[in-house]
Amino acid sequence: MSYDIINKNCLDVFSAGEIRRHVDLTFLDPPFNQNKEYAFHQDNMIDESYWEMMQTVCRSVFEITATGGTIYFMQREKNIEFVLQSLRKTGWTLQNVIIWKKKTSAVPVTTKFGKHYQIIAYATKGERAKTFHRLRIDPELPLEYKLPRENGVFITDVWDDIRELTSGYFAGNEAIRLSTGERFHKQQTPIALLLRIILSSTNVGDFIFDPFAGTGTSLIVAHQLQRDSLGIEIDPQNVACIRDRLAVIHESDSIQKYYSDYKYSENISSIWANDSGNLVPKAQKVLGLFEN
Repeated sequence: MSYDIINKNCLDVFSAGEIRRHVDLTFLDPPFNQNKEYAFHQDNMIDESYWEMMQTVCRSVFEITATGGTIYFMQREKNIEFVLQSLRKTGWTLQNVIIWKKKTSAVPVTTKFGKHYQIIAYATKGERAKTFHRLRIDPELPLEYKLPRENGVFITDVWDDIRELTSGYFAGNEAIRLSTGERFHKQQTPIALLLRIILSSTNVGDFIFDPFAGTGTSLIVAHQLQRDSLGIEIDPQNVACIRDRLAVIHESDSIQKYYSDYKYSENISSIWANDSGNLVPKAQKVLGLFEN
């Protein structure tokens, strides 16, 4: 399976018509315009300009997507109306708004309930998806349950079993770190999240696209599942990180540990098609590329 990474602004790539293959699935996880520090992006745009940009991205992705192809657009919960507008105005058909309920502690707020989830809008080019696998998971049972459920349970639009890669204890071994011990990218997306998305909406050999690739989790998972992939990333350090992760699949990036979670899913062996490549048994990734 092939993969490629383009070190450019995705808007420039779209306008130049550089993507000539039809996309089967797009994972869209842009900067959230929260005034965070990025080396190559202004994250404090005027809201109107930001959402105009998001509509341009959604329209551009729609144009290169195969009929029945899908997009998963992740955003903050407060922006749900703007996300839905961006999709509907550019031709997409909304199928679900997925709630990704974080397993970490909610941010404390004094005047209202703490925020504990992000949204992922799942939409299709056309009325229905050309590929959708009804996955079953084998969830951890509460202590009061006496017996496990036979065949697991179907996944719904509330995902509460995937933890966020936050700082400190909750970051775990999956978070990429510099040789100093600091986290390389604080918005790194977990392997488990992309695994569920790609398993749900693609088959072996399909083409996965990520216009804001970040640290490349979508490409890492696609590669192991034998899907082709293309990531666009504006930051050259992130691009170097992606290439490092793809060159050798570290144990913390391996999808193998999640196979048993989906063992009750129909045809899981054919849609999984696991190819972990050169697996390195390390507890944690350390990028010597960025040593001071």
